[in-house]
Amino acid sequence: MFKDTSKELLSFLDNTHSTFHAVENIKQYLLKNNFIELQENKKWNLENGKNYFVTKNNSSIISFKIPDNDYIGFQIVASHSDSPTFKIKENGQVKLSGYNKLNVEKYGGMILSSWIDRPLSIAGRIVVKNSNSIKTILVDIDRDLIIIPNLAIHMNPNINSGYNYNPQVDMLPIISTDDCSKDYLDIICNEYNINKSDVLGTDLYLYNRVKGTIFGADEEFIASARLDDLQCAFASLKAFLACDNKNSIAVHCVFDNEEVGSNTKQGADSTFLFDTLIRINNSFSKSYEDYIVSISNSFMVSADNAHAVHPNHSEKTDISNKPFINKGIVIKHNANQRYTTDAVSCALFKNICNECNVPYQSFANRSDMPGGSTLGNIATAQVSINSVDIGLPQLAMHSAYETAGVKDTKYLVDALTKFYSVSFQQQDNNIVEII
Repeated sequence: MFKDTSKELLSFLDNTHSTFHAVENIKQYLLKNNFIELQENKKWNLENGKNYFVTKNNSSIISFKIPDNDYIGFQIVASHSDSPTFKIKENGQVKLSGYNKLNVEKYGGMILSSWIDRPLSIAGRIVVKNSNSIKTILVDIDRDLIIIPNLAIHMNPNINSGYNYNPQVDMLPIISTDDCSKDYLDIICNEYNINKSDVLGTDLYLYNRVKGTIFGADEEFIASARLDDLQCAFASLKAFLACDNKNSIAVHCVFDNEEVGSNTKQGADSTFLFDTLIRINNSFSKSYEDYIVSISNSFMVSADNAHAVHPNHSEKTDISNKPFINKGIVIKHNANQRYTTDAVSCALFKNICNECNVPYQSFANRSDMPGGSTLGNIATAQVSINSVDIGLPQLAMHSAYETAGVKDTKYLVDALTKFYSVSFQQQDNNIVEII
C-alpha cells in the first residue's frame, strides 16, 4: 500500500523535469477525471456538480470541484511546482577552454555541490513565431546531455576542508568540445522539428537525470530529485481527485516561484488565487459580502516539505520538536509567522489526522537558527483565510537528490482526502464546527 503510492510518485517525478511539465502532468490527471479547462481571458459559466481548472503561465494551476448544491466555503490545499535549479541565460552557450559550455545562473537556494559530476539535461519551454502569433512549446531533452565536472583534488587539495563554489566559474556545465558546431538550441530544434530562426524566447532549466528510487533495509526510504515540493503537490492531487464534499468547494493549488519568493504573476503572492475564488463566487451570482462569508468558513493547508532530523547532525534540530521520516505529517510552527499555523488551525488539522488515523509530528526551528519560509503566509496575505503549514519530513532539502519516507506520502494522501471531504463553519469567535 505505502510502496504503491511511492512508486506512483516516482513515476510522476521521473516525468516532471520543470515547472511547466509539472503543470502539464497535473492537467493530464485532471482531464482524465473529466475536469473542464477554463481560460483566464474568457468568461466563466460554472455549474453545480462539475469540476474545473485554470492555469497561469503554464507553471501554476488551480483546480476545483463544485458540489451539487450551494456551498458554504472553500477547502484549499496549496503547494508549489518549482525546485532549485539552474536556468540557462539568454545567449546561453559559450566557448571557453576548449569546450562548449552553458552559461547558467542559480534559481533558488540550492546545494551547489550536489549538482556536480552527475548526468544532467535540459527541460522547459521555448516560444516560437507562429504566423501572426507566438506559440509556447514544452521541451525536454530526454538523454544525458551535460555535466558539471569537479576540479580534481590534485588541483584543489583543500576541497574537503570546505570549498566556496563560484556559480559563474565552477558551475557551468559542458555540452561538447569546442569543435562541435551545434549548440543547445540546435539540439532542441532538431528534436522538436522547429526552425531555429523561429525561436523568439526560452525558459530552459537544467535537471538531474538520476531517476528516483526506493531504498533501505526494509525499502523504507524514497530518494529523488524535486521531492520538495512535488511530493506534496502529487499527494494533494491524489487526495483532491478522491474526495467528495457536499458542502464546500475543494480547491487544489500548485503555485510557481516559491523558491524565489512567490512575488510573480503566477506565484502565491499574486492575485491568482483571489481572482479564481472571486470568479467562482460571481459565477453563482453571489455578492462580495457572500464571498467574505464563504472565506470565513474556509481553510487552507499550505503543504511544503519539512526538515527531518538528520542522522549525522541531530544538533541542528529543536530540542523538543523533532520530525522523523515515516513518522507522519509534520505540522510547522514559527512565532514570527514564517508559518501560518496557530492554535486553531493546528487543532483543526490534528483533528483531521486523528479521524483517519494518520500520525503527525511538529517542527520548529532552533531558537538560534533562522529557518526557511513557504507560501502559506504569502497566499493568506492575498486571501484572508485560516491556514496551517504542514509538510512531509525529508533529508537534504534543496539538494539535487533528496530523501524522504515511503510511508509519509500515503499518510498525506489519506489526511488530505479527509480534509477535502469535510467543511469548517465558523459559529462564533470561539467555535468552529466541523461538518
